Amino acid sequence: MSWDYVTSGIPDDLFERADDIPITKEEVRAIVLGKLRLKSNYSVIDVGCGSGSITVELCLKIKTGKVYAIDFNPKAIELTRRNLNKFGLDAELIPSLAQETLPVLPGVDAIIVGGTWGETEKIIELCVTKLKPGGRIVVDTILIETMYKAITTIKKLCLSDIDVTQILITKGKNVSTGTMLTARNPVLVISGTK
Repeated sequence: MSWDYVTSGIPDDLFERADDIPITKEEVRAIVLGKLRLKSNYSVIDVGCGSGSITVELCLKIKTGKVYAIDFNPKAIELTRRNLNKFGLDAELIPSLAQETLPVLPGVDAIIVGGTWGETEKIIELCVTKLKPGGRIVVDTILIETMYKAITTIKKLCLSDIDVTQILITKGKNVSTGTMLTARNPVLVISGTK
């Protein structure tokens, strides 16, 4: 499988999927990647890689840099591996809790946090210590509690260029009499610069 375009937002149906492992939807991925403000030589950490959809898109954007993908769920790591293989890409896959792995990783240019499992403040604090000056952190969540903790922590850490965006996506679905619009879960995206 190859994605011959430079644009983000690979269609969801091109990824291997599992019912119990989340995927960041294609439109959300496009916005998240935009908020990361990537360059081709950047190094990036994907915390809570899940299905690997963001990891795959990061690898396509980072030509000479490095992508680290972390997830505590071995099934998520395996699904990410399958999706990387499907697109002919490579990343360093780390089956671990983020709070155990982040301290030993090198400094990076950008970090996407897709899952914190109630450890939002601790994970963001650790992420910011790994960001190089001028580096970007982006947190995407469907939970209001995580959004609140992320905003509070990012402000406490004195990051600049803080942005909070809510993404509401409605997709067309064919039904017998035409096209019906169905809403997806709203996603909250919080970003800032070190």
